[in-house]
Amino acid sequence: MKLISWNVNGFKSCVSKGFSEFFNSVDADIFCIQETKMQQNQTALSFTGYREYWNSAVKKGYSGTAVFTRLEPVTVTFGINIMEHDREGRVITLEFDGFFLVNVYTPNSQRGLLRLDYRLHWDDDFSAYVEGLNKTKPVIVCGDINVAHEEIDIKNPKSNRRNAGFTDEERGKMTVLLSSGLTDTFRYLYPDKSDAYTFWSYMLRARERNIGWRIDYFLVSDRLKKYVKDSVIYSGIMGSDHCPIGLEIF
Repeated sequence: MKLISWNVNGFKSCVSKGFSEFFNSVDADIFCIQETKMQQNQTALSFTGYREYWNSAVKKGYSGTAVFTRLEPVTVTFGINIMEHDREGRVITLEFDGFFLVNVYTPNSQRGLLRLDYRLHWDDDFSAYVEGLNKTKPVIVCGDINVAHEEIDIKNPKSNRRNAGFTDEERGKMTVLLSSGLTDTFRYLYPDKSDAYTFWSYMLRARERNIGWRIDYFLVSDRLKKYVKDSVIYSGIMGSDHCPIGLEIF
């Protein structure tokens, strides 16, 4: 089974930059996107053979997630059942016979860490949500989690120490999430691989110079890690300030 996750930073924009070509060529069973920045009725684009599920923010042009799947889910849930969080369209959960798939777009702490307190509150609630699912059946979590967990996951760790996405607090919350029974599939397979990033600023030719961050993840329940075949970063695919990532499992 092949799964893909991509923060498209605006679905309309990404579609104009080759989204469909990558979607068709990668031939995924499940394709998750984050930061759609739109409502489902704002696009006529569809993909033959895929069911699609959208969770859009109440605020127009902001946040949002979507899932395209060939596999028919048993149930689909939008949000984590906490109104404070669910207005931003950040989570879609698909239940299948053997596992839950959670597509997530984690809030950014923002410049100056203006939203750090909210972000940490979100992290606690999201971790509790995933932990609850994991008690029922195995979980695959994918998406933009908006944190570089370890120093190896960011080009310049020292100069970014107090920047959004690399604070000690956010990194600590990621550790808590993983310690609840999840495995970071990329680091599981490639523990020492450096210069492997999924996000680059549009400024200062960051992508050309590979000055990036690994903030997009496929996490799996620990009891699934033995079934992971590969965890891929498609760093050559353009169309967003993030690149797609992939998981081959089972």
